[in-house]
This record gives sequence, C-alpha cells and structure tokens, in this order.
Amino acid sequence: MAAVVMAMLLSACSEPLPVDKLNYAGDWQSREMELLILTDGTVAYKRLQKGGTTSINAPLKEFQGNNFIVGIGPVTTTFIVAEPPTEVDGQWQMVVDGVRLTKAQN
Repeated sequence: MAAVVMAMLLSACSEPLPVDKLNYAGDWQSREMELLILTDGTVAYKRLQKGGTTSINAPLKEFQGNNFIVGIGPVTTTFIVAEPPTEVDGQWQMVVDGVRLTKAQN
C-alpha cells in the first residue's frame, strides 16, 4: 500500500517530458546502469559502481539543455547528458553521466 501511495505522489510531482524531449522516454540500459524515463516524468535509476549501488526513483523536475534534473523539493540529482538520444544503426543510444546507454526494444 505504501508503494502505491508513493508512486501516486511521485507522479503527481513530476513534469511530463516536453515534446522536444520525448526521445528520452524509454528503458535505457548498459552493464552497470539502468535508467527508466516515462513520458509522465517519472524516473527510475540504478547504477552499480565501485562495489556499491546508487539508485533514485523520483519525478523529473526540469531539463537544462540536454541535462535533466530529478528529485523532490531541494533534494535533486542532475544527470549530465553528453550525447542526447540518437538512433545509430537502428538502435537508440545516449551517453548519461559518462555511460553509453542503449534503449531496450519494446
């Protein structure tokens, strides 16, 4: 029950993806990172690094250029996008926080 309430609160606080950023939506993956971005602005992130795991499940607050900010209130995380979503040989890719991600096929 608590998970359902939290999901409803997070989606209520999120900003939907702007039309010019809809290519960001999807399940982006690499060996050490998974980044799920929904069109309603919900973001789920998990990264394995240096023997530990970092994760965040929070609403999208805003885009700053290609980068995007996720969080609740003053607690935020900025994702640095070195290469925005681009289709390469039939697969969507982008580079976030120095990691090349590939969009999972649905």
